Amino acid sequence: MQHATPNRSGGRVHKDHRSECVINLTVEIFGDQWSLLVIRDIIFMNRRHFRELLTKSVEGIASNILADRLQRLVQQGIIVKSQDPSHKQKAIYSLTDRGIELLPLLMEMVAWGHKCLPASRLRGLAQVLEEGGPKLRAEFMAELRETHLGKSSIKKSARRPARSTRIPAMQKVQAAFEAELAKRKQ
Repeated sequence: MQHATPNRSGGRVHKDHRSECVINLTVEIFGDQWSLLVIRDIIFMNRRHFRELLTKSVEGIASNILADRLQRLVQQGIIVKSQDPSHKQKAIYSLTDRGIELLPLLMEMVAWGHKCLPASRLRGLAQVLEEGGPKLRAEFMAELRETHLGKSSIKKSARRPARSTRIPAMQKVQAAFEAELAKRKQ
């Protein structure tokens, strides 16, 4: 029998959890490696369709596992599934604000892995994230909000047109991630 109690965000926490420890509750949301890898691909690679997530998965996720994890992430409010306006038979997955808030956690995982796992091959990504620091993180989160939620927090100058030579944070991170994946295939 499940009994629910309110949590800080107004949602309900079921009493059937192993414990009320925030680390335990967070681990229970993701369940296993696949959920975090799906989120990684949505955040860092902007893969938003089932087929992309399935065929471009470096780890080779099975279609039934991907379908299950996407459904779980939707149920947990990490992503939303909607009809793709560019193709009537495709669904598109978008991060919610809760999903975007996972970016700092994933960035810290990359930094920790780079430092503590010498076999890690994502050195270029770790370097881009480290060099970019909090500014890159903030820019990346703003770009994710614009891409996935349609919210723009990028301020435009009133004096001149918004013509910038600045490379978007999302583009920097994706390029570093893709370069590392390309090295693996060689």
